[in-house]
Amino acid sequence: MNLIEDLKYRGLIYNVTDEEVYNKLNNEKVTFYLGTDPTGDSLHVGHLLVFILAKRLEKYGHHPILLIGGATGFIGDPKPTAERKMLTKEEIDSNASKLYTQVKNLFNCEMVNNYDWISNLDLITFLRKYGKLFNVNYMINKETVKSRLDTGISYTEFSYQILQALDFEHLFTEKNCILQVGGQDQWGNITSGLELIRKINGADTWAGGITAPLFTKSDGTKFGKTEGGAVWLDPTKTSPYAFYQFWINTPDSDVIKELKQFTFLEKEEIEKIEESFNSEPHLRLAQKTLAREMTLMIHGENALNEALKITNAVFTGDVSSLSAKEIEEAFKEDAVTLINEDMNIVDLLVLTGLAPSKSEGRKLVQGGGISVNSNKITDFTFTVKKADAIDSIYSFIKKGKKNHALVKHEA
Repeated sequence: MNLIEDLKYRGLIYNVTDEEVYNKLNNEKVTFYLGTDPTGDSLHVGHLLVFILAKRLEKYGHHPILLIGGATGFIGDPKPTAERKMLTKEEIDSNASKLYTQVKNLFNCEMVNNYDWISNLDLITFLRKYGKLFNVNYMINKETVKSRLDTGISYTEFSYQILQALDFEHLFTEKNCILQVGGQDQWGNITSGLELIRKINGADTWAGGITAPLFTKSDGTKFGKTEGGAVWLDPTKTSPYAFYQFWINTPDSDVIKELKQFTFLEKEEIEKIEESFNSEPHLRLAQKTLAREMTLMIHGENALNEALKITNAVFTGDVSSLSAKEIEEAFKEDAVTLINEDMNIVDLLVLTGLAPSKSEGRKLVQGGGISVNSNKITDFTFTVKKADAIDSIYSFIKKGKKNHALVKHEA
């Protein structure tokens, strides 16, 4: 397969501005750019398809430029619902540095910051040189603007598409950058840039755009910084274990599609996984492969091994090998019972709700249905001690195969 055939097989192309995009990507080595505004300090999984597409282009020999929107970050790409919060220069610079670090771990790219050229524009030059080239009717019909007309949009956010168009024209002139890559929701901004390039450089000037489909939640909504439910690439915001769990919980209906889109496995290997998945879906080979490949790509081998260790401990109920930090990560969604003294196992079963009464608690212990930190307890006089807890902090009490409670020793 050539590059375009491979991208189409993987479902990574949503739209192109014209067929010449395919010709140039298959037969030439082009400079392209993709941009991200530093309105947050981390990318999330909703950004990934665009960056995966860019990484594939880079692996094929094309030259990527990452544009950090140090200037456009002051403005904010219009959201469908409301105005964005305005950030300080210090916040934007800090975010920009963190975003670049994340992207350069994904693929090699040249980085530019549009603050370097936009900040030098005075208002009169902006209005005369660029504002004159944009028709308000054209701008209003852009989907991002149209969706805000009923609720209202400020002139600041309305002008965003002019600034992003200016970026494309600047890179076209200064870097011979002839292609912009973006998500499908960036189509209006991409075409605005193409219009500006042609108006300044001549109607026969060629530049193009290619978009990747949006990666959405099961309800069809975007993964976003402000929409909630974001799964971040920054391990301090979403741990490698939680990142792994996100992918391993991919629905059966989506997992093969996501293997094609997100991973760099060859077509033949994906087809073998799909065959196994169809014949033995209970083994969840496709989900396990997807989770492994994505965690390895974003967080590295050590983080993947830690995620697998925690996952195995949670699945088997054998938490004795985990540290307190790993315990916190594995069970962070669970309620934690706090105690400040050593406590009898039966009393603790009642306190945690694992037993409705002391008599039921004693029966559970005597029947071999209770374990503490993976050790079975059969003596109902047993005391759960801080000294025996994991890192002297946590005791994990398990009832049967599915019920458990996490106890934290505070003193």
